[in-house]
This record gives sequence, C-alpha cells and structure tokens, in this order.
Amino acid sequence: MISTFRNAWRIPELRKKILFTIFMLILYRIGAAIMVPYVDTTALATYFQSLEGTVLDFYNTLSGSAFSQASVLALSIQPYINASIIIQLLTIAIPALERMSKEEGEEGKKKLNRITRFTTIGLGLLMGSAYCVMLNNYNILAEGANFLNYLVIVLTFTAGSALVMWMGEQITEFGIGNGISMILFANIVGRLPENAINLVKGLSAGAMVWWQALIIVAAVLALVVLIVFVNDAERRIPVQYAKRVVGRKVYGGQNTNLPIKVNMSGVMPVIFAQSIASLPATIFAFTSVKAGVGFWGVVRGVFEPTSWFYAFLYFVLIFGFAYFYAAIQYDPTEIANNLKKNGGFIPGFRPGKPTADFIGKVIRKVTLFGAIYLAIAALLPIIGGNLIPGVRSLGIGGTSVIIVVGVALETVQALEAQMLMRHYKGFLE
Repeated sequence: MISTFRNAWRIPELRKKILFTIFMLILYRIGAAIMVPYVDTTALATYFQSLEGTVLDFYNTLSGSAFSQASVLALSIQPYINASIIIQLLTIAIPALERMSKEEGEEGKKKLNRITRFTTIGLGLLMGSAYCVMLNNYNILAEGANFLNYLVIVLTFTAGSALVMWMGEQITEFGIGNGISMILFANIVGRLPENAINLVKGLSAGAMVWWQALIIVAAVLALVVLIVFVNDAERRIPVQYAKRVVGRKVYGGQNTNLPIKVNMSGVMPVIFAQSIASLPATIFAFTSVKAGVGFWGVVRGVFEPTSWFYAFLYFVLIFGFAYFYAAIQYDPTEIANNLKKNGGFIPGFRPGKPTADFIGKVIRKVTLFGAIYLAIAALLPIIGGNLIPGVRSLGIGGTSVIIVVGVALETVQALEAQMLMRHYKGFLE
C-alpha cells in the first residue's frame, strides 16, 4: 500500500488528484468543527453521553463526532446515503425508474443522480428539523430562542448536508476513489486519536489491565486481516461461449468465468441491521424509563446494546439484509438470459431455467458465508464489551473497521488502475 502511494505521488496528474482529495477532506473537517448558533454545546455533550448504543450514537460515529457537537456538517453524509438507498429500492419497485436506469443509458443515470440530489436536500431538511426539535425538547438551545433561530439552525443543517454531497461528488470526479466513501473514511479515522486516549485512560484508571488491552489490539488486527481476506474473495462460475462463424471469421469459443463476490452487499446489511436493532434503545432514550425498573424498564434492558438478546437480534437482521441485498443485486434469471443471448453456457447445465437455478443456488451459498463474515465483524465488539471492561468506552465498532479497511483497499485499487492506464498509454506511444 505504501509503495503504491509512493509510486502514484511520482506521477504529476495523480499527485494533483491526491492533493485535491486531501484538500477537500481538510475543508470537510474544518466545517465539521464549526458550530451552529444558538446551541448549548456543553448540555449537548452531556446529553449524548446517555445515548450510547442508539441510532443517534451510530450517526455520531459516522459523522466523526460532528453530530454530537451540532456543527454545520452535523448531518454529514447520512441524508445522501439514505437518499441513494431509497432511490435504489424505488428503481426496483417503479418501472419508470427501472427503465431510466437500464434503457436510457448515461442520460438516464444523470436523471437519477438529479433525483437523488433533490431527495438528499429533502431528507436533510427533514433530519435537520428533527434534530432541532430534539434540541428544543431537551432544553439544549440557548435561552430565548425563537422561530427565526430555529429556522436558521434547520437551514444550516440542510445546507451542510448539501455541501457534503457536493464535496463527495467533487472528490469522485477530480480526486481519488469514491467521494462519499472517502468522507466516511475521514470521519472514522478522525476518531482514532480519541479512541487511543480512552484506551490509555482505561489502563491508567484501572478499568482494564495490560493483557486485556493486548487482546483488544490483537482482535482489531485479526479483524482487519479477515476483512482484507474476504474483501477480494469471490466464487468463480466457469462460462464457455459457443463458436460462431460469420463469413470467414470465427467468433467466440473462449472460456471465462462469472465472478460472484463473497461480500457482495458491502457494509450495507450491517448499517441497516444496526439502525433497526438500535431503534428501541433510541425510543427509550427519549423517555424517562430506567433500565430494570418496572415492566418497561425490563423491556428497555432487553434491547440495550449490551444485552445478549440485542446481539441475537443484530445477528438475525444482518443475515436477513444480506440475503435481501443479494436478491436485489443479482437476478439469476436475468444473468442466465444474458448468457443465452450471447451464446454462453455453464458446463453441465442447459441454458435457461437450469442455469438460473444453479446460479441462484451458488448465490445463496456465497451469501451465507458473506453474512457469517459480517456477523462476526459486527458482533465481535459487542461480545468484547460484555467480556472485557472498558471496551465500550473505546467506541470501536465492526462497521467502522469494515468501512475503513474497505475504503483503504478501494483507494489503493483505484490508484493501481490509474497507474496501469498510464503505463499502457506510454507503451502504446
């Protein structure tokens, strides 16, 4: 990885792309440190300490602590990610959007991107309003705040979400890698110094002993190795193409393969599963119910992020969303039809339904291993938090590790692809 960046730095065009990406990420971090007016940040920090394990705590992790500080970019990339997911699901459900994505080519993609941008602004306005209502309900706003102050706060949050979306698109077009992924990467990496400080504080305060800290570091390194190993793992289905004679030329006849990634859905099943599993804890966080006191207190204790029932629910949801995303990303019938149209076939299976059934069977098996991998990565911090004191204060989540390692690998691959293109260009010249 280091050699890849060093070689890329020597190429002037790639150096400009890297510097542009770094510049945009620095601007983003500066914007994440600028607070919106009329907010009592001290009261807000105290309130967020009671939200551990909720959806809001998850949003705060993905925003690099900007969400808990009510900064200008507090909503971060959440509105854009939610808008992208909504449009992706609607593309499957609404025939007009499906035709736009498949049949209209590049022009259709531009229309979908435009719809996604407007949806992002709408969700930013909605989430900003909800955030402002939360601040008002818990007396976190400055004294004497009026409707005009509320309007300024909501519009600031909405403008911040639009600015983050624009930054991500600029990085994608003029920088290295996917812009939204790079912003997520910067947010999570920005919390590493805080996690390191919490680890040192835990050791000095006696919350954990040195061998427990070594176990934590070893577990994180093992998780990174697992993510790197699974990230490029794929099941390759052999495909052969029949020979065709056109005039005096013979076309086809080559052997290739159909790659199916083990983790085809990325980190999305974990994000969705964590959002839903944390929803009861989030609802209880807005009430005065205390865990273990009365009937509703017992219910709240069951859904606490530290409970084993929460871990089981999290596990089941990860599997469900993994298979759901596999179903919407891979259509075995469509793949079999495309192979048939192009004269391709899988050895040992007739074209048509037998081929589709075989592909569907392979996808289900591969998805099972991918779901197990995601469950291990997501549940390891929860199990560690229940077994080793002080782990929860570190704020290390399986989702964060998957995102950081995945984005780093994608960035290296993007740089290698850019350098390979330039080598081929020089060879041809």
